[in-house]
Amino acid sequence: MRILITLIIILATVALYKKDTSEPKAPNSEAYTYNNINNPHPEIEEIEKTIRAHIGWAVNNKDRQTLFSTVIENEELFYFSPDSKSTVSGIDEFTDLVDNFFMLKEFKAIRTEINDLRIHISPTLMTAWFSCILNDYNEFQGKPAVWENVRWTGVLEKVDGKWKIFQMHFSKAEDLIK
Repeated sequence: MRILITLIIILATVALYKKDTSEPKAPNSEAYTYNNINNPHPEIEEIEKTIRAHIGWAVNNKDRQTLFSTVIENEELFYFSPDSKSTVSGIDEFTDLVDNFFMLKEFKAIRTEINDLRIHISPTLMTAWFSCILNDYNEFQGKPAVWENVRWTGVLEKVDGKWKIFQMHFSKAEDLIK
């Protein structure tokens, strides 16, 4: 009997002091992540500013400093473009693309439109991801260079207090390709 009572006390003590190892949930919400649709967080506004600055930098006088402030400046930067030859892997390839295409006087940014922007942020408030439909209107050598109805997704991380894009993916829905 004494052994049974001791065992019950031990089990009760373990249960009382057992740490909760489950993943944290967003406070006061059934949703796991914060988002810009129905579970907002103040950080989402900063994330959206980063996303919009990243795609709008060329329209805003090709502000190169703004563009580079939106991405991680190391080899972790990566993105797929709609065509297979334009994949960018690392800051050196990204810089080369910026300097040898977007900064050329033959490239003229006209306007961008972001539709159906969905931003999610993890409960840690350190990682975020987004999706949207992008319309990006430009000219190259006097001819239209337009992306319409391009699906744009990406992942950001908060680094030294600033949101930085680490990964992106641009694609066109197969049924919309002419």
